[in-house]
Amino acid sequence: MSRTLTARPLTAEAFAPYGDLLMPKPEPDKIINQGKCGRHHDLAQLDFADGRAGISLFVSEARHLPYRVELVERHPEGSQAFVPLDGVPMIVIVAPDVDGSPGQPEAFLSAPGQSINLHRGTWHGVLAPFQQPGQYIVIDRIGDGANLEEHWFKEPWIVTEISAPAEG
Repeated sequence: MSRTLTARPLTAEAFAPYGDLLMPKPEPDKIINQGKCGRHHDLAQLDFADGRAGISLFVSEARHLPYRVELVERHPEGSQAFVPLDGVPMIVIVAPDVDGSPGQPEAFLSAPGQSINLHRGTWHGVLAPFQQPGQYIVIDRIGDGANLEEHWFKEPWIVTEISAPAEG
């Protein structure tokens, strides 16, 4: 039996069970800065059990197909947002929780201009810039105590292809 995944385009609807898709709305909520800036307001719900929000910079090596998904992780004490600095797409792996363990993963490919905020406790893959290295601002919980659970799959999942965006 092959354990393969096809990464599909990242959409707000498909990603909603796992987190928030962060990208500009068709129209900004407010025009600010002397009329020169559109503010797309409050796009994600940061959720921390305790501690505080921290901003970190991640620099990650490129991933290519076929991409092996050997583990997923989750952060039970806080949400985690990834904001690309250089427009590099990322392969986003997420999985539903099934009785405390990850269920069957789903794979997405972000588009330029898309960022994500993973809900607290969401099983997800590691940061995976697609085809070139990437830099990301990460906003997550900083605080005492453990906030990382890892699950290693007995047999890895393999992302073998990227599906094309729907024509619209």
